[in-house]
Amino acid sequence: MASNGKIKVLLAQFPLETHSRGIITVAGMLRDAGMEVILMGNALPEQIVETAVQEYVDVIGISTYCGGELALGTELMKVAEERGIKKRTSFLLGGIFPPLYIPKLKAIGFDGTFLSATKEEIVSCIKEAVAAKK
Repeated sequence: MASNGKIKVLLAQFPLETHSRGIITVAGMLRDAGMEVILMGNALPEQIVETAVQEYVDVIGISTYCGGELALGTELMKVAEERGIKKRTSFLLGGIFPPLYIPKLKAIGFDGTFLSATKEEIVSCIKEAVAAKK
């Protein structure tokens, strides 16, 4: 948690993602819910994890619309494990991807996945995931 007691969330997109409306909308929702949000934008898994380590975030949220979630999600979890943050950090992924990927994404380590969700569903998922990691 941030020094002010707020849940700290890092939002990012994998490389080549060109759709930003979703991540910007979610960032606003989370700020309105009282969370501290770092909006990173496009980055490789290594860059995302490095920023998460530096900022000591509670949550890494990935927005995806153009594919690669299984390959890059697996790489993200591998790097998070190597850097020692996988057990203390919650991982969420939302956007457009095949629904049949949801069990695979959860199996590789994502605590929550969203094809569509309300603000309340996203905030609730984050709070539950963060509490489970404590």
